[in-house]
Amino acid sequence: MRDIAWKGQMRMCRRYKHLVACGKPTVVANTAIAREMVGFIWAIAQEVEPA
Repeated sequence: MRDIAWKGQMRMCRRYKHLVACGKPTVVANTAIAREMVGFIWAIAQEVEPA
């Protein structure tokens, strides 16, 4: 679970910086990152067994 979260954090940070550097408005960059974060949350939910 931690590996997936760390991988997601590194990717999203890099992607956010890239989008802002390319001139995208911060609102657009935040929305893109939020959508991508949902994918990582889903991946973590698939790995963790329900209690």
